[in-house]
Amino acid sequence: MNLALEDHRTFAAGVMGYLDPLKPPRSAYLHIPFCHRRCFYCDFVVVPLGDKASGANGPGSSAIKSYLNLLHREIAVVPEGAPLATVYIGGGTPSLLTPSQISSLLGHLENHFGFQDGVEITMEIDPASFSLESLKGFVDVGITRISLGGQSFDDLILERLGRRHRRSHLLEACQWLNDFYRSGWISTWSLDLIQCVPGMSLCSWEKELNQAIDTSAPHLAIYDLSIEAGTVFAWKQSRGELELLDHDLAADIMRATSSVLSKVGFARYEISNYALPGHASRHNRVYWSGAGWWGFGQGATSAPWGERFARPRTRDTYRTWIEDQEQNGVHPSLEVLTACSMTLDEQLMVGLRRREGIDFYALARRWGWSEEKCDFYVKLFCEFMKDSLEGGLLKREGSRFRLSEPKGMELSNQTLIQMLRWWDSLPQNVVVQPIPAKL
Repeated sequence: MNLALEDHRTFAAGVMGYLDPLKPPRSAYLHIPFCHRRCFYCDFVVVPLGDKASGANGPGSSAIKSYLNLLHREIAVVPEGAPLATVYIGGGTPSLLTPSQISSLLGHLENHFGFQDGVEITMEIDPASFSLESLKGFVDVGITRISLGGQSFDDLILERLGRRHRRSHLLEACQWLNDFYRSGWISTWSLDLIQCVPGMSLCSWEKELNQAIDTSAPHLAIYDLSIEAGTVFAWKQSRGELELLDHDLAADIMRATSSVLSKVGFARYEISNYALPGHASRHNRVYWSGAGWWGFGQGATSAPWGERFARPRTRDTYRTWIEDQEQNGVHPSLEVLTACSMTLDEQLMVGLRRREGIDFYALARRWGWSEEKCDFYVKLFCEFMKDSLEGGLLKREGSRFRLSEPKGMELSNQTLIQMLRWWDSLPQNVVVQPIPAKL
């Protein structure tokens, strides 16, 4: 899940409140599932192809080319829509593809939807999965923003995570990206790191943060390690072979992240994302603003008109699903709706992840609540959120509620669970559809 500079007027609205989920989506996500190997913490839809795989020729190339054909077919079958303001190519490891393959994908999108002037086109890359020549090629075909999956500068931590690259690869990639940014070839770039990894200490993590700052990356995505079912880490944990950090050390590490980065000018605009002024992600902001987006690819999720729909997670079922749409019409979630299927609690949940939080009254009024109803249920909301409000996790400023920084952001799950308890207490007749907007 990053902030917005989007088409400057449309997405500026998202900074102050929620974007209208009934307006035509202006963002698209493309999922590239291929990786050299599966990392020990990863539960994403990925297809490991081996360390020598590439999109051009050799190991894995036929699988990649076959998949790209399916992706092109899926784009072609959905209704044409408004020109796109953001595109995000994620994975997986999209940098396994060649620049010409990326160019073809972007061409299909642009022909089908069109691109707005100044469109932000982000591509995820992993260190040691691309060369300086291929990076130039990606930029030449239209990539404007790079998200670098570094995860750590420590070779031992990288090994524990099951990563293929090492510190030297990451430093080289950061240097290339910084050179491209300073030369104006890309508009910005981001570096991903994982905190609270087994074996990590507060001292070693502060060293990681300082190395990240030294790269001059204008955006940092800092994720907590989570143990997901079906991963190598989950298997190790079940065998007693994975010693997670204790709660106090994890809390110290999270506090250090906020403290160190804020001192050098990074603003935490979402639970896991920090940016220097003007460098927050425009695309990921869409997910938290309540706006719709297109999603394409095996396992990808879309919500163009509010209803979330995840594509099949295996190649064969994904292919069958596309064939069914070609023969019988698109999935109902992809058709223009007259009412939004995203519930109010979903919009509250995603909105609370943002630095500015939610304007409760503005959002509830969009759902047809009267001022009296807003007053009544905000009072009930505050009663349910009493612990978070009195404990300083949640701040109220008039009709706006937001997580405090750093405490509220670090303990966000506690507040979000309380919010769901409030929602479950509401009578069913309160859960109504929002007032339709003009498309």
